Amino acid sequence: MPRFMSLIRIDEQAAAGFEPDPGFDERMGALFEEISMAGVMLETAGLVPTAQATRVHWSGGKLSYTDGPFTETKEVVGGYAILQCKDKDEALEWANRFLRVHPESWSVTCEVRAIDEATG
Repeated sequence: MPRFMSLIRIDEQAAAGFEPDPGFDERMGALFEEISMAGVMLETAGLVPTAQATRVHWSGGKLSYTDGPFTETKEVVGGYAILQCKDKDEALEWANRFLRVHPESWSVTCEVRAIDEATG
């Protein structure tokens, strides 16, 4: 079965003010339990803020490093999941369910991409 990477994109500065509503942790826990029991979730994690990150850039045969936070970047990857699904439609359905767990006042994007099994 194909694997998919789900990249959770957030506006890091706006997300700092997000407060989960009562029941958020329970809803997310129930979804993670269901997706794990279904054998779909292979791995997931949140990422530390970009203030603790470094970007490494290659250009013109030289490396350069930029320490975070990356204020010029509005949207950053805040977490990821690796899913094993029968097809992209199933991966998108899990992504939809993940997003619907969040409070309506939040803005979260989930980018779903197939993993290239020829290189992975």
